Amino acid sequence: MSGREAREAGGQSDALREGLARYFTPDELARLRAARVGIAGAGGLGSNVALMLARSGVEDMLIVDHDVVDASNLNRQQFWPRHVGRPKVEALGELLRELNPHIRLELVKARLDEATLPGLLPSCPIWVEALDAADTKTLLVERALTSGRRIASASGVAGVGGAPMRRRRLGNLVLVGDFETDVADAPPLAPRVTQAAALLADAVLEFILG
Repeated sequence: MSGREAREAGGQSDALREGLARYFTPDELARLRAARVGIAGAGGLGSNVALMLARSGVEDMLIVDHDVVDASNLNRQQFWPRHVGRPKVEALGELLRELNPHIRLELVKARLDEATLPGLLPSCPIWVEALDAADTKTLLVERALTSGRRIASASGVAGVGGAPMRRRRLGNLVLVGDFETDVADAPPLAPRVTQAAALLADAVLEFILG
């Protein structure tokens, strides 16, 4: 690589940081970079939240998911056809590092449950619940709150149209969704899933910068 190419590559690696400096103060950028966020689930909500947080300056994430990318995920999740068949955490990590080479990632390919949660929960003061199973969602939210952590959780994000997405804050818990739709009765599609993910990411930013 020539000197010029090395300089250009170095500039590209800092492009996101340089751009964010237009919107945040040095103190805010330092807080965003220092914050460690856990994301439980790397699907429609989790993958979108992770990219939004990275675009907003968050540089330390723990991402937990046991699944692999399927063709049926491409309609709403932050993956491309080339990722089909790969672990979601691996594919998502690749995208995040391309966006910001400075990002610090702990990628855990595991199912979040009673056995794995105790070893993961303590490492992050802020969590995003982006899981599918109702019992696991409840487990994570309850354990996060009882241990003094802050958490954003979502449900009711499927279908077309319907009630507008809202967020409710209850102390250290932010709930996101339309609070009406059952995902079992409607397909999860990109517009409403992304709306919910944006509200989750915004809740995390409020936790960090609030």
